[in-house]
Amino acid sequence: MVSRNIYLQLVLRIILIAGSSVAAAFFFFREQYILTFFAVFLLVLMTSFLIHYVNQTNRKIAYFFDAIKNEDFTLRFPEKLSVKSLEELNHSLNMLNEMIQDIHLKKQAQEQYYQEIIKQADIGILTINDKGHILFANATTESLFDYTPLNHIKQLRQVDQKLYELFEDLKPFERKLVQLTNERERKQLTLKSTSISSEGKELLLVVVQDIDKELDEKETDSWVKLIRVLTHEIMNTITPITSISESILKYFKTNNGLVALKDFNESHIQNTVKGLEVIKEQGGDLMEFVQSYRSFLSLPKPDKSLINAERLLQKVKVLMSQENSNETTSLEVIVKPNDLELYIDEKQISQILINLSKNAIQSLIGQDNGKVKMIAGVTKDKKKYIQVIDNGPGIPQELMDEIFVPFFTTKDTGTGIGLSLSKQIMHLHGGNIHVTSNEHTTFTLIFE
Repeated sequence: MVSRNIYLQLVLRIILIAGSSVAAAFFFFREQYILTFFAVFLLVLMTSFLIHYVNQTNRKIAYFFDAIKNEDFTLRFPEKLSVKSLEELNHSLNMLNEMIQDIHLKKQAQEQYYQEIIKQADIGILTINDKGHILFANATTESLFDYTPLNHIKQLRQVDQKLYELFEDLKPFERKLVQLTNERERKQLTLKSTSISSEGKELLLVVVQDIDKELDEKETDSWVKLIRVLTHEIMNTITPITSISESILKYFKTNNGLVALKDFNESHIQNTVKGLEVIKEQGGDLMEFVQSYRSFLSLPKPDKSLINAERLLQKVKVLMSQENSNETTSLEVIVKPNDLELYIDEKQISQILINLSKNAIQSLIGQDNGKVKMIAGVTKDKKKYIQVIDNGPGIPQELMDEIFVPFFTTKDTGTGIGLSLSKQIMHLHGGNIHVTSNEHTTFTLIFE
Protein backbone atom coordinates (compact mmCIF):
# COMPACT_ATOMS: atom_id res chain seq x y z
CA MET A 1 0.00 0.00 0.00
CA VAL A 2 2.79 2.42 0.91
CA SER A 3 4.68 1.79 -2.30
CA ARG A 4 1.48 2.20 -4.37
CA ASN A 5 0.57 5.55 -2.79
CA ILE A 6 4.11 6.90 -3.15
CA TYR A 7 4.15 5.65 -6.71
CA LEU A 8 0.87 7.40 -7.52
CA GLN A 9 2.07 10.61 -5.85
CA LEU A 10 5.26 10.59 -7.92
CA VAL A 11 3.42 9.79 -11.17
CA LEU A 12 0.89 12.59 -10.53
CA ARG A 13 3.57 15.16 -9.76
CA ILE A 14 5.64 14.15 -12.78
CA ILE A 15 2.54 14.42 -15.00
CA LEU A 16 1.89 17.91 -13.64
CA ILE A 17 5.52 18.90 -14.24
CA ALA A 18 5.36 17.49 -17.77
CA GLY A 19 2.02 19.25 -18.39
CA SER A 20 3.41 22.58 -17.13
CA SER A 21 6.45 22.19 -19.41
CA VAL A 22 4.30 21.50 -22.46
CA ALA A 23 1.97 24.42 -21.61
CA ALA A 24 4.91 26.79 -21.14
CA ALA A 25 6.35 25.81 -24.52
CA PHE A 26 2.94 26.02 -26.21
CA PHE A 27 2.19 29.52 -24.86
CA PHE A 28 5.75 30.70 -25.59
CA PHE A 29 5.51 29.82 -29.30
CA ARG A 30 2.05 31.47 -29.43
CA GLU A 31 3.69 34.58 -27.96
CA GLN A 32 1.29 34.52 -25.03
CA TYR A 33 3.97 35.50 -22.53
CA ILE A 34 1.72 36.07 -19.52
CA LEU A 35 0.39 32.51 -19.77
CA THR A 36 3.93 31.31 -20.47
CA PHE A 37 5.14 32.97 -17.26
CA PHE A 38 2.26 31.43 -15.35
CA ALA A 39 3.06 27.96 -16.78
CA VAL A 40 6.75 28.33 -15.90
CA PHE A 41 5.80 29.41 -12.39
CA LEU A 42 3.64 26.25 -12.06
CA LEU A 43 6.56 24.19 -13.43
CA VAL A 44 8.98 25.58 -10.82
CA LEU A 45 6.40 25.18 -8.07
CA MET A 46 5.60 21.55 -9.01
CA THR A 47 9.32 20.75 -9.26
CA SER A 48 10.04 22.20 -5.81
CA PHE A 49 7.08 20.28 -4.37
CA LEU A 50 8.43 17.07 -5.91
CA ILE A 51 11.94 17.70 -4.55
CA HIS A 52 10.52 18.48 -1.11
CA TYR A 53 8.32 15.36 -1.20
CA VAL A 54 11.20 13.09 -2.25
CA ASN A 55 13.61 14.67 0.27
CA GLN A 56 11.06 14.34 3.04
CA THR A 57 10.58 10.64 2.27
CA ASN A 58 14.33 10.05 1.92
CA ARG A 59 15.08 11.84 5.19
CA LYS A 60 12.59 9.71 7.05
CA ILE A 61 14.02 6.53 5.62
CA ALA A 62 17.58 7.76 6.30
CA TYR A 63 16.66 8.66 9.91
CA PHE A 64 15.07 5.26 10.28
CA PHE A 65 18.15 3.34 9.10
CA ASP A 66 20.49 5.53 11.18
CA ALA A 67 18.40 4.75 14.24
CA ILE A 68 18.47 1.01 13.45
CA LYS A 69 22.23 1.19 12.91
CA ASN A 70 22.69 2.83 16.32
CA GLU A 71 20.23 0.38 17.92
CA ASP A 72 17.94 3.29 18.80
CA PHE A 73 14.41 1.90 18.72
CA THR A 74 12.77 4.94 20.36
CA LEU A 75 12.32 6.76 17.02
CA ARG A 76 8.63 7.23 16.18
CA PHE A 77 7.08 8.95 13.14
CA PRO A 78 3.72 10.77 13.38
CA GLU A 79 0.89 8.73 11.87
CA LYS A 80 -1.69 11.52 11.57
CA LEU A 81 -0.83 13.65 8.56
CA SER A 82 -2.72 15.37 5.82
CA VAL A 83 -0.80 13.48 3.14
CA LYS A 84 -2.15 9.93 3.06
CA SER A 85 0.95 8.40 1.47
CA LEU A 86 3.30 9.88 4.13
CA GLU A 87 0.93 8.82 6.88
CA GLU A 88 1.00 5.22 5.64
CA LEU A 89 4.78 5.39 5.17
CA ASN A 90 5.22 6.54 8.77
CA HIS A 91 2.92 3.78 10.01
CA SER A 92 4.87 1.13 8.06
CA LEU A 93 8.24 2.44 9.32
CA ASN A 94 6.93 2.35 12.90
CA MET A 95 5.73 -1.23 12.44
CA LEU A 96 9.07 -2.24 10.91
CA ASN A 97 10.89 -0.55 13.78
CA GLU A 98 8.85 -2.58 16.31
CA MET A 99 9.55 -5.82 14.44
CA ILE A 100 13.30 -5.15 14.30
CA GLN A 101 13.27 -4.16 17.97
CA ASP A 102 11.52 -7.42 18.85
CA ILE A 103 14.05 -9.45 16.82
CA HIS A 104 16.90 -7.52 18.44
CA LEU A 105 15.58 -8.21 21.94
CA LYS A 106 15.14 -11.89 21.16
CA LYS A 107 18.67 -12.02 19.75
CA GLN A 108 20.05 -10.34 22.88
CA ALA A 109 18.16 -12.78 25.11
CA GLN A 110 19.46 -15.70 23.09
CA GLU A 111 23.01 -14.33 23.20
CA GLN A 112 22.79 -13.89 26.98
CA TYR A 113 21.46 -17.44 27.25
CA TYR A 114 24.38 -18.89 25.30
CA GLN A 115 26.88 -16.72 27.17
CA GLU A 116 25.49 -17.95 30.48
CA ILE A 117 25.89 -21.55 29.29
CA ILE A 118 29.50 -20.84 28.28
CA LYS A 119 30.19 -19.10 31.59
CA GLN A 120 28.89 -22.08 33.57
CA ALA A 121 30.71 -24.68 31.43
CA ASP A 122 33.30 -26.88 33.16
CA ILE A 123 35.76 -26.28 30.34
CA GLY A 124 37.56 -23.05 29.50
CA ILE A 125 36.61 -21.24 26.29
CA LEU A 126 38.35 -18.19 24.83
CA THR A 127 38.62 -16.43 21.47
CA ILE A 128 41.76 -14.70 20.22
CA ASN A 129 42.24 -12.42 17.21
CA ASP A 130 45.32 -12.30 14.97
CA LYS A 131 46.92 -9.60 17.16
CA GLY A 132 46.74 -11.70 20.30
CA HIS A 133 43.83 -9.84 21.90
CA ILE A 134 41.54 -12.10 23.94
CA LEU A 135 38.04 -11.06 22.90
CA PHE A 136 36.25 -13.46 25.23
CA ALA A 137 37.29 -15.73 28.11
CA ASN A 138 34.81 -17.45 30.40
CA ALA A 139 35.22 -17.73 34.15
CA THR A 140 36.51 -21.30 33.91
CA THR A 141 39.41 -20.15 31.72
CA GLU A 142 40.38 -17.46 34.22
CA SER A 143 40.10 -20.02 37.03
CA LEU A 144 42.29 -22.58 35.22
CA PHE A 145 44.94 -19.95 34.45
CA ASP A 146 44.44 -18.28 37.85
CA TYR A 147 44.44 -14.84 36.20
CA THR A 148 41.72 -12.25 35.70
CA PRO A 149 40.82 -10.35 33.61
CA LEU A 150 42.35 -11.87 30.47
CA ASN A 151 42.69 -9.29 27.68
CA HIS A 152 45.84 -10.34 25.80
CA ILE A 153 47.92 -13.49 25.54
CA LYS A 154 50.96 -11.53 26.80
CA GLN A 155 49.33 -11.65 30.24
CA LEU A 156 49.92 -15.42 30.20
CA ARG A 157 53.63 -14.71 30.75
CA GLN A 158 52.72 -13.92 34.34
CA VAL A 159 51.07 -17.34 34.62
CA ASP A 160 53.75 -19.42 32.90
CA GLN A 161 56.29 -18.55 30.19
CA LYS A 162 55.80 -21.90 28.43
CA LEU A 163 52.04 -21.34 28.37
CA TYR A 164 52.54 -17.96 26.68
CA GLU A 165 54.92 -19.45 24.10
CA LEU A 166 52.43 -22.21 23.40
CA PHE A 167 49.60 -19.72 22.78
CA GLU A 168 51.87 -17.53 20.67
CA ASP A 169 52.59 -20.43 18.30
CA LEU A 170 49.13 -22.01 18.47
CA LYS A 171 47.58 -22.70 15.06
CA PRO A 172 44.04 -23.77 14.13
CA PHE A 173 43.17 -27.46 14.58
CA GLU A 174 46.08 -28.14 16.93
CA ARG A 175 45.99 -30.01 20.23
CA LYS A 176 48.55 -29.23 22.92
CA LEU A 177 49.24 -30.50 26.42
CA VAL A 178 50.62 -28.18 29.09
CA GLN A 179 51.34 -28.56 32.79
CA LEU A 180 50.95 -25.61 35.17
CA THR A 181 52.57 -25.84 38.59
CA ASN A 182 52.45 -23.40 41.48
CA GLU A 183 52.96 -23.58 45.23
CA ARG A 184 49.38 -24.80 45.76
CA GLU A 185 48.65 -27.28 42.99
CA ARG A 186 49.60 -28.88 39.70
CA LYS A 187 47.32 -28.78 36.68
CA GLN A 188 47.46 -30.86 33.52
CA LEU A 189 45.68 -28.91 30.78
CA THR A 190 44.81 -29.84 27.22
CA LEU A 191 44.30 -27.09 24.60
CA LYS A 192 42.25 -27.61 21.45
CA SER A 193 42.06 -24.86 18.83
CA THR A 194 39.86 -24.22 15.83
CA SER A 195 39.31 -21.34 13.42
CA ILE A 196 36.05 -19.37 13.36
CA SER A 197 34.89 -16.33 11.37
CA SER A 198 33.09 -13.43 13.06
CA GLU A 199 32.12 -10.19 11.31
CA GLY A 200 34.52 -10.98 8.47
CA LYS A 201 37.47 -11.54 10.82
CA GLU A 202 39.27 -14.82 11.44
CA LEU A 203 39.44 -15.72 15.14
CA LEU A 204 41.04 -18.59 17.02
CA LEU A 205 38.69 -20.47 19.33
CA VAL A 206 40.57 -22.32 22.08
CA VAL A 207 39.06 -24.88 24.44
CA VAL A 208 40.98 -25.48 27.70
CA GLN A 209 40.29 -28.54 29.84
CA ASP A 210 41.78 -29.80 33.09
CA ILE A 211 42.39 -33.50 32.48
CA ASP A 212 43.87 -34.33 35.89
CA LYS A 213 40.52 -35.66 37.11
CA GLU A 214 40.02 -37.75 33.99
CA LEU A 215 43.59 -39.05 34.21
CA ASP A 216 43.15 -39.92 37.88
CA GLU A 217 39.92 -41.78 37.17
CA LYS A 218 41.50 -43.60 34.22
CA GLU A 219 44.57 -44.47 36.27
CA THR A 220 42.43 -45.77 39.15
CA ASP A 221 40.35 -47.81 36.73
CA SER A 222 43.51 -49.27 35.15
CA TRP A 223 44.90 -50.19 38.57
CA VAL A 224 41.63 -51.88 39.53
CA LYS A 225 41.65 -53.93 36.33
CA LEU A 226 45.34 -54.80 36.74
CA ILE A 227 44.93 -55.84 40.38
CA ARG A 228 41.89 -57.94 39.48
CA VAL A 229 43.85 -59.78 36.77
CA LEU A 230 46.95 -60.18 38.94
CA THR A 231 44.84 -61.48 41.82
CA HIS A 232 43.13 -63.95 39.50
CA GLU A 233 46.42 -65.27 38.07
CA ILE A 234 48.20 -65.49 41.42
CA MET A 235 45.24 -67.16 43.13
CA ASN A 236 45.01 -69.73 40.33
CA THR A 237 48.63 -70.61 41.02
CA ILE A 238 48.66 -70.39 44.82
CA THR A 239 45.40 -72.28 45.49
CA PRO A 240 46.65 -75.70 44.24
CA ILE A 241 49.94 -75.22 46.14
CA THR A 242 48.05 -74.52 49.37
CA SER A 243 45.70 -77.46 48.87
CA ILE A 244 48.45 -79.95 48.04
CA SER A 245 50.63 -78.68 50.91
CA GLU A 246 47.79 -79.30 53.36
CA SER A 247 47.31 -82.84 51.99
CA ILE A 248 51.02 -83.67 52.26
CA LEU A 249 51.17 -82.16 55.76
CA LYS A 250 48.50 -84.60 56.95
CA TYR A 251 50.87 -87.48 56.10
CA PHE A 252 53.44 -86.13 58.53
CA LYS A 253 51.39 -84.44 61.23
CA THR A 254 48.17 -85.13 63.09
CA ASN A 255 46.37 -83.50 65.99
CA ASN A 256 48.50 -85.68 68.32
CA GLY A 257 51.78 -84.48 66.85
CA LEU A 258 54.25 -85.81 64.23
CA VAL A 259 53.51 -89.16 62.61
CA ALA A 260 55.92 -91.94 63.63
CA LEU A 261 58.28 -93.23 60.95
CA LYS A 262 56.88 -96.76 61.25
CA ASP A 263 53.41 -95.48 60.27
CA PHE A 264 54.59 -94.33 56.83
CA ASN A 265 53.84 -96.48 53.80
CA GLU A 266 54.91 -96.38 50.16
CA SER A 267 51.72 -94.67 48.92
CA HIS A 268 52.35 -91.77 51.30
CA ILE A 269 55.84 -91.31 49.87
CA GLN A 270 54.59 -91.55 46.25
CA ASN A 271 51.80 -89.01 46.89
CA THR A 272 54.27 -86.70 48.63
CA VAL A 273 56.64 -86.83 45.63
CA LYS A 274 53.79 -86.17 43.19
CA GLY A 275 52.55 -83.30 45.31
CA LEU A 276 56.01 -81.74 45.51
CA GLU A 277 56.35 -82.04 41.72
CA VAL A 278 53.06 -80.19 41.27
CA ILE A 279 54.17 -77.52 43.77
CA LYS A 280 57.43 -77.17 41.84
CA GLU A 281 55.55 -76.76 38.51
CA GLN A 282 53.14 -74.25 39.99
CA GLY A 283 56.03 -72.34 41.54
CA GLY A 284 57.81 -72.33 38.19
CA ASP A 285 54.68 -70.99 36.48
CA LEU A 286 54.45 -68.26 39.10
CA MET A 287 58.13 -67.38 38.57
CA GLU A 288 57.53 -67.25 34.81
CA PHE A 289 54.53 -64.99 35.39
CA VAL A 290 56.60 -62.65 37.58
CA GLN A 291 59.40 -62.66 34.98
CA SER A 292 56.93 -61.66 32.26
CA TYR A 293 55.78 -58.82 34.52
CA ARG A 294 59.39 -57.66 34.90
CA SER A 295 59.95 -57.77 31.13
CA PHE A 296 56.77 -55.74 30.66
CA LEU A 297 58.07 -53.02 32.99
CA SER A 298 61.60 -52.91 31.55
CA LEU A 299 60.81 -52.47 27.86
CA PRO A 300 63.81 -50.81 26.15
CA LYS A 301 63.57 -47.52 24.25
CA PRO A 302 62.95 -48.10 20.50
CA ASP A 303 66.01 -48.13 18.26
CA LYS A 304 64.37 -46.56 15.21
CA SER A 305 65.44 -46.68 11.59
CA LEU A 306 63.76 -46.48 8.19
CA ILE A 307 62.26 -49.89 7.36
CA ASN A 308 60.61 -50.92 4.09
CA ALA A 309 57.01 -51.84 4.94
CA GLU A 310 56.74 -54.50 2.21
CA ARG A 311 59.83 -56.35 3.44
CA LEU A 312 58.68 -56.16 7.07
CA LEU A 313 55.22 -57.61 6.38
CA GLN A 314 56.56 -60.31 4.06
CA LYS A 315 59.00 -61.41 6.79
CA VAL A 316 56.15 -61.67 9.29
CA LYS A 317 54.12 -63.63 6.73
CA VAL A 318 56.94 -66.16 6.32
CA LEU A 319 57.23 -66.57 10.08
CA MET A 320 53.48 -67.03 10.41
CA SER A 321 53.34 -69.62 7.65
CA GLN A 322 55.07 -71.96 10.13
CA GLU A 323 52.40 -71.17 12.71
CA ASN A 324 49.58 -71.64 10.22
CA SER A 325 48.80 -75.35 10.50
CA ASN A 326 45.25 -74.66 9.32
CA GLU A 327 45.56 -74.88 5.53
CA THR A 328 42.16 -73.23 5.02
CA THR A 329 43.55 -69.94 6.42
CA SER A 330 45.17 -67.60 3.87
CA LEU A 331 47.72 -64.89 4.64
CA GLU A 332 47.79 -61.76 2.47
CA VAL A 333 50.06 -58.70 2.45
CA ILE A 334 48.95 -55.36 0.94
CA VAL A 335 51.21 -52.28 0.90
CA LYS A 336 50.26 -48.93 -0.68
CA PRO A 337 52.35 -47.21 -1.86
CA ASN A 338 54.78 -49.98 -2.73
CA ASP A 339 57.83 -48.01 -1.55
CA LEU A 340 56.28 -47.13 1.84
CA GLU A 341 58.87 -46.80 4.61
CA LEU A 342 58.32 -46.72 8.37
CA TYR A 343 60.58 -45.07 10.96
CA ILE A 344 60.37 -47.80 13.62
CA ASP A 345 62.23 -50.30 15.77
CA GLU A 346 61.93 -53.32 13.48
CA LYS A 347 62.27 -55.93 16.23
CA GLN A 348 59.62 -54.38 18.45
CA ILE A 349 57.08 -53.81 15.65
CA SER A 350 57.74 -57.32 14.33
CA GLN A 351 56.96 -58.61 17.81
CA ILE A 352 53.59 -56.80 17.71
CA LEU A 353 52.73 -58.08 14.22
CA ILE A 354 53.70 -61.65 15.08
CA ASN A 355 51.54 -61.54 18.20
CA LEU A 356 48.54 -60.06 16.36
CA SER A 357 48.89 -62.48 13.43
CA LYS A 358 49.23 -65.47 15.78
CA ASN A 359 46.08 -64.41 17.65
CA ALA A 360 44.25 -64.00 14.34
CA ILE A 361 45.29 -67.44 13.08
CA GLN A 362 44.32 -69.09 16.37
CA SER A 363 40.89 -67.44 16.22
CA LEU A 364 40.33 -69.02 12.77
CA ILE A 365 41.09 -72.61 13.81
CA GLY A 366 38.24 -74.84 12.65
CA GLN A 367 36.81 -72.17 10.35
CA ASP A 368 36.65 -72.60 6.59
CA ASN A 369 37.92 -69.83 4.28
CA GLY A 370 39.78 -68.07 7.08
CA LYS A 371 41.63 -64.94 5.94
CA VAL A 372 44.28 -62.83 7.62
CA LYS A 373 45.36 -59.59 5.94
CA MET A 374 48.29 -57.36 6.84
CA ILE A 375 47.85 -53.92 5.27
CA ALA A 376 50.25 -50.97 5.37
CA GLY A 377 49.38 -47.52 4.04
CA VAL A 378 48.93 -43.80 4.68
CA THR A 379 45.78 -42.15 6.05
CA LYS A 380 44.19 -38.97 4.71
CA ASP A 381 45.94 -37.14 7.56
CA LYS A 382 49.31 -38.34 6.19
CA LYS A 383 49.78 -40.77 9.09
CA LYS A 384 51.30 -44.16 8.35
CA TYR A 385 49.55 -47.27 9.61
CA ILE A 386 49.59 -51.07 9.66
CA GLN A 387 46.43 -53.17 10.01
CA VAL A 388 45.99 -56.85 10.88
CA ILE A 389 42.53 -58.02 9.81
CA ASP A 390 40.85 -61.41 10.18
CA ASN A 391 37.38 -62.71 9.41
CA GLY A 392 37.14 -64.76 12.61
CA PRO A 393 34.33 -64.83 15.19
CA GLY A 394 35.42 -61.46 16.58
CA ILE A 395 35.93 -60.14 20.08
CA PRO A 396 32.89 -59.98 22.41
CA GLN A 397 31.87 -56.39 23.05
CA GLU A 398 32.10 -56.83 26.83
CA LEU A 399 35.81 -57.75 26.48
CA MET A 400 36.81 -54.84 24.24
CA ASP A 401 37.85 -52.72 27.25
CA GLU A 402 39.75 -55.59 28.86
CA ILE A 403 41.98 -56.97 26.12
CA PHE A 404 44.73 -54.33 26.56
CA VAL A 405 44.85 -54.80 30.36
CA PRO A 406 48.17 -56.46 31.35
CA PHE A 407 47.87 -60.24 32.06
CA PHE A 408 44.26 -60.42 30.94
CA THR A 409 43.68 -63.47 28.74
CA THR A 410 40.83 -65.71 27.66
CA LYS A 411 43.17 -68.52 26.61
CA ASP A 412 44.23 -71.54 28.63
CA THR A 413 47.87 -70.82 27.76
CA GLY A 414 49.86 -67.58 27.61
CA THR A 415 50.62 -64.79 30.04
CA GLY A 416 48.16 -62.22 28.70
CA ILE A 417 50.72 -59.46 28.19
CA GLY A 418 50.92 -59.60 24.37
CA LEU A 419 48.40 -56.85 23.62
CA SER A 420 49.34 -54.68 26.59
CA LEU A 421 53.00 -55.01 25.55
CA SER A 422 52.02 -54.06 22.00
CA LYS A 423 50.26 -50.95 23.28
CA GLN A 424 53.27 -49.94 25.34
CA ILE A 425 55.58 -50.40 22.33
CA MET A 426 53.31 -48.19 20.21
CA HIS A 427 53.30 -45.50 22.92
CA LEU A 428 57.11 -45.59 22.95
CA HIS A 429 56.96 -45.06 19.16
CA GLY A 430 54.72 -42.03 19.68
CA GLY A 431 51.77 -43.84 18.12
CA ASN A 432 48.80 -45.90 19.22
CA ILE A 433 46.97 -49.17 18.65
CA HIS A 434 43.21 -49.66 18.60
CA VAL A 435 40.78 -52.41 17.67
CA THR A 436 37.38 -52.73 16.03
CA SER A 437 35.40 -55.96 15.83
CA ASN A 438 32.28 -56.09 13.68
CA GLU A 439 32.21 -58.26 10.57
CA HIS A 440 36.00 -58.38 10.76
CA THR A 441 38.40 -57.93 13.65
CA THR A 442 40.86 -55.15 12.82
CA PHE A 443 43.88 -54.12 14.88
CA THR A 444 45.32 -50.80 13.64
CA LEU A 445 48.78 -49.48 14.45
CA ILE A 446 48.99 -45.70 13.89
CA PHE A 447 52.45 -44.12 13.64
CA GLU A 448 52.81 -40.37 14.29
